[in-house]
Amino acid sequence: MILTTGPETDGPPFTAEDVHAHVILQYDEALVRLEMRRESFDVALTALSSRQALAALLILDDLLPDRLTALARFWAAIKNRRAPADPRVTPQRQRRARLMLRVVDARVAGATYRQIAAQLFPNLKSDSETWVENPVRETTVRLARDGLAFVGGGYRRILRLPRRSR
Repeated sequence: MILTTGPETDGPPFTAEDVHAHVILQYDEALVRLEMRRESFDVALTALSSRQALAALLILDDLLPDRLTALARFWAAIKNRRAPADPRVTPQRQRRARLMLRVVDARVAGATYRQIAAQLFPNLKSDSETWVENPVRETTVRLARDGLAFVGGGYRRILRLPRRSR
């Protein structure tokens, strides 16, 4: 999110001083991490005057819906309101991401798909003859494949709103 100096406002403005009161990490002079209401926000600060109202600068591209979601969450935090639930990371996506990371960790440690499946699905009853055609095997293999992509930078996809065009 990019914050810059904005026009005068009718109500009390959110200013650079307000931003600096919430800084928990400063990457450099213009890039900071804020924490408000237990939410973290990475913010780029440009041409700020300490007492002028701030404006958010949004890039008009395919990620605009994601940026608007982030801005709505930021606005709620500024106003000390509960942030709306993040639609990008649904409970199902969180569970799947957790499973993918567990599978990747197990594969790196040398576990077989069958050993991993036994841990992920404790009620699984499978012998070596039926393992090859077991749907749980395919699920475990997909979790490993997707987990490796996730670790290799694919995690960014989970932070985008689902779109029909993808």
